[in-house]
Amino acid sequence: MALDKQTKVGLVETYSEGFVNAQNAFVVSFRGISVPQADDLRSKVRATGAHYLVVKNRLALIALKDTKMECLGEHFSGPTAVAFHDDDAVSLAKVLTEFKKEADVLEFRAGLVDGAPVAADDIKAIAELQSRDELIAKLLFLLQSPIIRVVRGLGAITRDFVVVLEQIRQQKE
Repeated sequence: MALDKQTKVGLVETYSEGFVNAQNAFVVSFRGISVPQADDLRSKVRATGAHYLVVKNRLALIALKDTKMECLGEHFSGPTAVAFHDDDAVSLAKVLTEFKKEADVLEFRAGLVDGAPVAADDIKAIAELQSRDELIAKLLFLLQSPIIRVVRGLGAITRDFVVVLEQIRQQKE
């Protein structure tokens, strides 16, 4: 289906708006996906706060110019979709990997994580990482642990001192 120039300009602007701020993106091929599967994937991707766009390759290549995603340009051929997120690459990679396990219609082509290109094989490894929130929680636990030990130790000294005073009092009676 041929698009008029105004529609093409609108698509390039839409792609550019998403691509310019994307720190994390995955380029996938979706050959053989059904409409219900595509809707399911879109809803799962949106639940993570990410975006999923099926793109026209020529227009997407124009939109990639002067963005961090420009290095992914060689992977735009055939049926192509781009899933991108501004902050969390792990949750997006998990959603895509889980969907790929359920319905083997996605093929990872390449990705961008924190502005650095990654190979398609590395996306599965990224999906196995813990989320940012889980890592922050573990870090806070580790930072609190020594402080809690110090407080307990100081409390034990006070408690032991009171016990000794109580024993001295009992001996004098």
